[in-house]
Amino acid sequence: MRRMVMSFLCLLVCAALLAPGAGAQRKAFVFDKAHSQINFTAEALFLTAHGYFGEFDGDVQIDPQNVENSAVTLVIDVASINTRNDRRDNHLRSADFFDAANNPKITFATTKITKAGDNSLTFTGNLTIRGVTKVVEVPARLVFMKDGRVRVKGEFKINRKEYGVNYNSPMNPIEDMVAVEFDVNVMDRQIMEERRQRMQQQQQQPPAKPPL
Repeated sequence: MRRMVMSFLCLLVCAALLAPGAGAQRKAFVFDKAHSQINFTAEALFLTAHGYFGEFDGDVQIDPQNVENSAVTLVIDVASINTRNDRRDNHLRSADFFDAANNPKITFATTKITKAGDNSLTFTGNLTIRGVTKVVEVPARLVFMKDGRVRVKGEFKINRKEYGVNYNSPMNPIEDMVAVEFDVNVMDRQIMEERRQRMQQQQQQPPAKPPL
């Protein structure tokens, strides 16, 4: 009986070691917002509107040894939308479009990350806009991953009406498909914190006395 129990425990341990994500070495990363952009392009009769979201954050967990074991959650502040025209931006924040008062955030959370070749990735996850959640596949290019930094970029299209963004103008009709373009740089949280502490220490050191 004891031998059977030991064998069963060994099987459980082996299964755990062989399971996806076993032995995972995920590290927490943070957005380098000075080197990150989330842009979009919307086609209308009068203008191809180019815009971006100025405020975003989230949770980034990266396994440098196995990027497919990583996970990303992105949270965008809808009110930070900017198309370089105040009147248009306020209209986009209104209930006609994103309804920022009732749906202040756009979120994307990965459920799977797949890698093809050295630098091609696909982020599969749940995209929520205006309270509507859809599964999307987001292709991306891994630009680099070194020295505690990771940069990915890519573009994809979504149908705005699938998310309840149905407004249209008879004078200036808007196309349903909106192009999204992202270029994101993230940094190892621990490395960033260590650098911040070193900078603080350097700033606190008294200035060197000039030679006599």
